[in-house]
Amino acid sequence: MDRKPDEHPDLLGETRNRRVPVLLPYPFAGPFDYRVPRELDPQPGDIVMVPLNRREEIGVVWDGAPDHSVGDNRLRAMISVLDLPPMRADIRGLVDFIASYTLTPPGEVLTMALRPSAYRAEPVPMGWRRADPQPEIRITEPRQRVLAALAGDTPRAGAELMREAEVSAAVIRGLADAGALLPAILPAAPPFPLPDADHPGPILSPDQEAAAATLRAAVTARAFSVTLLEGVTGSGKTEVYLEAIATCLREGRQTLILLPEIALSSQWLDRFSRRFGVAPAVWHSDLSSRTRRLTWRAVGEGEAQVVVGARSALFLPFPDLGLVIVDEEHETAFKQEEGIIYHARDMAVVRARLCNAPAVLVSATPSLESVANVDAGRYRRVHLPDRHGGASMPEIALIDLRATPPERNRFLAPPLVAQIAATLARGEQAMLFLNRRGYAPLTLCRACGHRMQCPNCTAWLVEHRARRELQCHHCGHAIPTPTACPHCAAEHSLTAIGPGIERITEEARACFPDARILVMASDTIHGPVAAAEAARAIEDRAVDLIIGTQIVAKGWHFPHLTLVGVVDADLGLHGGDLRAAERTVQLLHQVSGRAGRAEAPGRVCLQTFSPEHPVMQALLLGDLETFMLREAAQRRPGNWPPFGRLAALIVSADTADGADRMARDLGRAAPHGDGIVVLGPAPAPLAILRGRHRRRLLLKTRRDVAVQPLLRAWLAAVPASGSVRVDVDVDPITFL
Repeated sequence: MDRKPDEHPDLLGETRNRRVPVLLPYPFAGPFDYRVPRELDPQPGDIVMVPLNRREEIGVVWDGAPDHSVGDNRLRAMISVLDLPPMRADIRGLVDFIASYTLTPPGEVLTMALRPSAYRAEPVPMGWRRADPQPEIRITEPRQRVLAALAGDTPRAGAELMREAEVSAAVIRGLADAGALLPAILPAAPPFPLPDADHPGPILSPDQEAAAATLRAAVTARAFSVTLLEGVTGSGKTEVYLEAIATCLREGRQTLILLPEIALSSQWLDRFSRRFGVAPAVWHSDLSSRTRRLTWRAVGEGEAQVVVGARSALFLPFPDLGLVIVDEEHETAFKQEEGIIYHARDMAVVRARLCNAPAVLVSATPSLESVANVDAGRYRRVHLPDRHGGASMPEIALIDLRATPPERNRFLAPPLVAQIAATLARGEQAMLFLNRRGYAPLTLCRACGHRMQCPNCTAWLVEHRARRELQCHHCGHAIPTPTACPHCAAEHSLTAIGPGIERITEEARACFPDARILVMASDTIHGPVAAAEAARAIEDRAVDLIIGTQIVAKGWHFPHLTLVGVVDADLGLHGGDLRAAERTVQLLHQVSGRAGRAEAPGRVCLQTFSPEHPVMQALLLGDLETFMLREAAQRRPGNWPPFGRLAALIVSADTADGADRMARDLGRAAPHGDGIVVLGPAPAPLAILRGRHRRRLLLKTRRDVAVQPLLRAWLAAVPASGSVRVDVDVDPITFL
């Protein structure tokens, strides 16, 4: 239904020539002006229908003054104001901020926040009630049971009646045909039950209670703040911030929790349910469209008090957001690398500021960016130094692969094999970690040396032996594993080089034939249901040896797991990435933290060719703080993040010449000045991706230099054309 103004002559006169800006969910540079008909009174945030070319489109009345670039005589009229809840000011502010920060057209960002389909009417649930008065009909015993079940005034669903009265659908139909039952609308159940803040929770240690008190105070202050909740793995950080959620519930406000891998969060959801008696609302891409629609609406109407979700949950329409939590804040999974390139951790802080709410960033291995914000006084820090319940940190051992190499054609060194055998003999569980999917990362021909490469990307094809195919992990291209070399035609000459998780599993089965093995990788764990089943099998001790990729590093609590073996601890250190050492120490510390989380002590064995590397020494000594100080000292002089700013331009084109030409033109027009350096152009490490040729330029500035104005002027000087595209990545975390 359209909204109309009061019938006042002066108001009608004002609105006769009124225009408003409307933002449309398309990659336009900004809102378009529309003329407001006399009968409408749109306000910022209203969802409206407007003409666009020959179509009718849904848009949002945006903030700010109209731009008046189109004259009154050419201005098109708004069609209607839709009877939908307006888009809140904080979400409009978030859309504007992300668009400005990432140099993305605001309408493109709007697509993540505008979901008018969420308010589509749902089918009205119908059931049955007793007619009053009852008609004179023959009453059989089954009919009597149905009528007895409907003795109250509350209507009942047909299926529920059939179960309770133990009758068939024919009995229900017969009573309805006879007029004894009348159709009735069923009372709507709340989509998400309210979590009970006073539901009995675990007893906190003194350190946990002190940390919880700090977070509670931040919530009750009802003001923006950012707190870094840091603690060793197993220190009970989750239990601490659940207490902040309890306070937010008592305040009658809503909470948003972001997790890096929401589809693999079954244990987290169980923890939440134990603390609050019910599950939270969940938001991620694996939900059905109907569930997403119901969740979106429940959030907007304040019926979903706590939401745990992936990156896109940032755009949910919370009417009273009182707390934002980012768990595992260091995780690179929070960075969206395609489409709209943004970091959900940083934008969560922005959303909290726009809502005047506290944000809590949680990690055992905080990012250097968050640590720098603490040191600069922008964030508070709360630290949990010890594991909860008397559990001790695992003992770390380095296995020098130069001194004790694996047997020929094997990848598990004898000391690690012995440790696993001893662990299994004690009836305890062990884990092998290798962050590489598939059987082998490279396949080559022994006869001619040909390497199997993706035709669309600068990448080797990964062998997946179980599926008998070679696959590119960047574009998805796959071929059946050939029996002959495609280059020299030599039969049976292709050989696998290096280990993937499938190859480690094959070796483990040979070494430990009686062990019950579970593989946890994105190839084998498809979504939250499979993850929950895997976790249950491990908790029930139906598994002896877990073999996993980075999935196993994220927050699992397996009380009987006492040994973690890292097959290739050096894997993440290659490639010269700015954050390679930081990311490797975070990942290995996280996966090491899976061991010894209960009474039995844990042990971690890191296989490495570089035991003297600072990352390995930091893990061995358990001294991540010194490592991070050294990492910061190396970055500060060159203005590398977090002590400077980075922005990448990624040029892509259908041809190498097109990419080179655009990259050269950008290089010539590059900004310059005090504290500004441009590196490149150079071929990207993935010089061809999905058939497109790629070049990179990197803008590096001092911390006090605003990069967005520099980037806007730079791109305006060299507009892309034809098949050439320039993507902007502000604050890049990878350099592929």
